[in-house]
Amino acid sequence: MSDHVHDENCNHDHDHEEHVFLVTDEEGVEREMVMVFTFESEDQVYSVLLDRNDPEADGIIFRIEEEDGEAFLVGIEDDTEWERVTKLYEEIAQRENEQA
Repeated sequence: MSDHVHDENCNHDHDHEEHVFLVTDEEGVEREMVMVFTFESEDQVYSVLLDRNDPEADGIIFRIEEEDGEAFLVGIEDDTEWERVTKLYEEIAQRENEQA
């Protein structure tokens, strides 16, 4: 995997490998979500997913867990974990925006 950053300034042609997941929301609606960012906190890996059809909408953070060599997304139910992870992601996003 390369360190090439793909954003609104990426204007050259090449294939982007998208990690697309079907996520069912609270109303039972399935949405195609694209994994756009991963980060670690306290020995756990987290992923930020954006709605493939509404990329301007807020992203959703999931914990990535592995079992028998298979990775899967898990919703964050614990309020303390959620606050820690969202705060960390906001700090990362702020640093990224300052560098852009």
